[in-house]
Amino acid sequence: MENLQRDDGWTLPDVEQSEWEARTDLAACYRMVARLGMTDLLSNHISLRVPGEDRHFLLNPFGLFYEEVTATNLVKVDIEGNIVSESAFGINPAGFVIHSAVHKGRHDVACVIHTHTRAGVAVSCQRNGLQPLSQHAIRYYNRIAYHDYEGVALDLDEQERLVEHLGTHNIMFLRNHGLLVCGATVREAFERLYYIEMACKIQVDILSAGEEVILPSHDVCEKTARQYEENSDSILAGRDWVAVLRLLDQMSPDFRK
Repeated sequence: MENLQRDDGWTLPDVEQSEWEARTDLAACYRMVARLGMTDLLSNHISLRVPGEDRHFLLNPFGLFYEEVTATNLVKVDIEGNIVSESAFGINPAGFVIHSAVHKGRHDVACVIHTHTRAGVAVSCQRNGLQPLSQHAIRYYNRIAYHDYEGVALDLDEQERLVEHLGTHNIMFLRNHGLLVCGATVREAFERLYYIEMACKIQVDILSAGEEVILPSHDVCEKTARQYEENSDSILAGRDWVAVLRLLDQMSPDFRK
């Protein structure tokens, strides 16, 4: 373990190498989500389970934009959203309600991303939800959950219903609200977010054109979704995330501080 010193003099003490790598990946995810325009001012969060600490998580500091998040200023919290290690920053406890629900109910999930993007919210409001209109959408055919709107997600009793509706899925539309995406790693969650967001943008564009649409058959959609499940990791082998880190090292390397 080592102490990590920021330029402002604040120290992040006793950080295992595995936690530092997790912090770096999470900070990179925040930066890339911002670069892709998927933020909503200070709203939303991306949370990550600390390796080897099942009930501890990393979260963005309250009051900072995603573009300001770094590996060091990420805040470590427990499953209830209480800060558990020295931090120069606080968090928005209400923002962790959705995340803590997923982390409590799904121990296979390490990273949770919640967004309020224009396209994601638009599709969440459509009665038929995400339709198999594009390859981006078909990738997740019959692999998406839905949760009806119950108001601002502040009530703890909603957590049980959130987890129940999510089930074993890794993507859920929060009706009239936004998107919730899960992954066993930051890379996995980010990749799912990127493609589901693209699917939403494409759907909004298609439906706004007013033309008659073509829907592939159920069999073709199911075959395609299985192809992605069986081949995605072997084809990419993490190259997408390596490329993300390489780009950020060129454009905004301070995410590693």
